[in-house]
Amino acid sequence: MMSESAEFEFEVLLRRALAPVEPPSDLSERLETTLANLTELAADELESWELGAMRDPRNWVRPVAATVVGTTAGAALVLLRARGRAKRRRPDSALDAAEKALRDVFGEARKLLER
Repeated sequence: MMSESAEFEFEVLLRRALAPVEPPSDLSERLETTLANLTELAADELESWELGAMRDPRNWVRPVAATVVGTTAGAALVLLRARGRAKRRRPDSALDAAEKALRDVFGEARKLLER
């Protein structure tokens, strides 16, 4: 059985370990930059491949990986930017919030695809 002082010490340690931690102020910017770079690198990788090389299934690994990375990073970038916009404004209703969120997501996706 634990003594009362050991129990108290354990609680103090647990509170310290579970205390909220503020993320760095530039985390959002760094994440956005990294996601944008990944998306661009994946697009560049896909542009450099020739269709003739695709006949051999052994050559499919890099384009498939670039497609997965680019799609995932692009989707995360769209959501990150849409979420940032949603934080800056207060919706009138839940329907209004959903409509604005969808508009933001599709607008960001359109911008990313136009590049």
